[in-house]
Amino acid sequence: MARRKNHDPAMTRPPKRLLLCAVMALAAGICLAQNWGGGPGRRRNFGGETGPMVRTEGGDLVNEDTVRTARETASHSTTTPNWTNEPGFGSDVFTFARVIYKFGTGQRSGRSSMWGWINDYPDSDLNFSYRLQQMTTTKVDPDGRVLKLTDPTLLDYPWIYVVKAGRMELRPEEVPILRRYLLNGGVLMADDFWGPRDWDSFEHEIKKVLPDNSWTELPMSHPLFHCVFDIRAEKNKLQVPNIHLGERSLDPNSPQFGNTSRNGEESKDVHVRAWLDEKGHIMVIATHNTDNGDGWEREGENHDYFQTFSEQRAYPLGFNIVFYVMTH
Repeated sequence: MARRKNHDPAMTRPPKRLLLCAVMALAAGICLAQNWGGGPGRRRNFGGETGPMVRTEGGDLVNEDTVRTARETASHSTTTPNWTNEPGFGSDVFTFARVIYKFGTGQRSGRSSMWGWINDYPDSDLNFSYRLQQMTTTKVDPDGRVLKLTDPTLLDYPWIYVVKAGRMELRPEEVPILRRYLLNGGVLMADDFWGPRDWDSFEHEIKKVLPDNSWTELPMSHPLFHCVFDIRAEKNKLQVPNIHLGERSLDPNSPQFGNTSRNGEESKDVHVRAWLDEKGHIMVIATHNTDNGDGWEREGENHDYFQTFSEQRAYPLGFNIVFYVMTH
């Protein structure tokens, strides 16, 4: 489905991004391996906490006010190798930057999940970072970053990630900050939200930021789908279910065999939509009705899930998105 291609892209981002883009050429002859590894994981019950303390899917407490990196939080799936970058690169590396946001509970908030920003954390962040530096020549921060939109270092990260985007509720002080971030070349990726209610909630929040912008559905002919991996499948074949539905969808004896849609008919169609600036550059990209984060997080828990959803869908699309927005 996805074939690797060589590139010599034109660099159009600010100087710091030029340094990063210079190392994003693909390593020749490397393809996704089917034996990336990882042992069995486990999932424990989670609980809602008051104040800044929230729980990961593994049951570990995280303080939203003090957490800074994914590496400092215990893994609940499979451990991720650590690595170091050469001294000369310093901060000129790609960093997986996850946004901490207010969990929406109002009338407009999406309802397809009990999770908020901490969903799939920290394993998806660390696994994606590891695979990106492993499978390409990109220099990647091994620790990732976790931050609020009000963090003064926000502009240091040209790509930020929001999971369960249908539950995000922007605080009034965050709206102008996100607007400034996007207008200055930053890109927000929204992932793992399902059905029309989740979409309407996310769209309502983003419209607060730049009310005159509108969404563009990216066709499969768009170069984003063909920059690192040549993704030729139809868009609905990019749907990544969570691991539990994914396992059932691969089991011929399950009544859900072949079904990857979390919400049935209302979420069967995958959308990759973008907000574009006046020059056609992506400001916001939303992968709707698909769970790329679980494809990254759960890669080591089930080999069939890995081969079908992590290897063939979640990683190729994620790599392409990062590469494209960082070089255009």
